[in-house]
Amino acid sequence: MKKVFAVLSLLIWSLGAYAGTLTKSHSQGKFSDEEIEATIKAKLAKSKIGKDGLQVHVKNGIATWTGSTPVMQHKGAAPRMAKTAGATQVVNNINVSADAGGALKEQPRKIEVKTN
Repeated sequence: MKKVFAVLSLLIWSLGAYAGTLTKSHSQGKFSDEEIEATIKAKLAKSKIGKDGLQVHVKNGIATWTGSTPVMQHKGAAPRMAKTAGATQVVNNINVSADAGGALKEQPRKIEVKTN
């Protein structure tokens, strides 16, 4: 019985020490640049904006987005994605292209002029 208790105690202690090293940065809200970038890229691969070919690089916790997209909402979604992945700041250099299949092209306006 004492051996079982000793083994269980050792197992619990070692798991606690191991888990503490894995989650220390997570509990403090600090992630390495590599962790942040990997998380963003994983989210990007699963999202609709991943098809746009956008690039992201993280340095000192700052995520920098580059590329172009035909969808205005994708430009706004990218910084939110980086923030939820742990980035402390985001530089958004994403351009919205005019070749959105007509979605961003200016439509002619109809203006009515009333004369008396």
